[in-house]
Amino acid sequence: MIAALTAVHVVAVVVWIGGVVFVTTVVFPMIMRMEDSMEKVIFFQGTERRFAKIAKICVVIAGITGALLLQLEHRWSSLFSLDGIGPTLMLLLWTMFVFMLLFEAEVFNFLFSGSAQHDTKKIFRKLTVAHWVIMLVSLTVIAVGILANHLKLMK
Repeated sequence: MIAALTAVHVVAVVVWIGGVVFVTTVVFPMIMRMEDSMEKVIFFQGTERRFAKIAKICVVIAGITGALLLQLEHRWSSLFSLDGIGPTLMLLLWTMFVFMLLFEAEVFNFLFSGSAQHDTKKIFRKLTVAHWVIMLVSLTVIAVGILANHLKLMK
């Protein structure tokens, strides 16, 4: 049961974070090369709408399987300790993504209110930087989680 849950969990995380990497490294550079502001907005909205559905499903699956794995492995008590640094960071990352996906419209309104809403270059520059930060944090969390788990197994 644990092996199957782990496999589903890892696949969900790979699709979810892989999508973030794809959007950050492929979609945003394409958008930034577009000249027409309306074309940028339409392309971004179409891509984002499609990816958001996939991301939401994967985030839910990762959350459910992660909680089940913590329960089955009796690891809840390791959260927020050095021994549980991997699961703790993953939980914090998951929480951040849940917040962003649930309150996506509000976050966009907050980030792009005022005069900036009419400057698509500025908006997409901000989005690109935000995506790079999110991607690098996500990949770092994954790397730390894997490293911590392997170091624990070597003891």
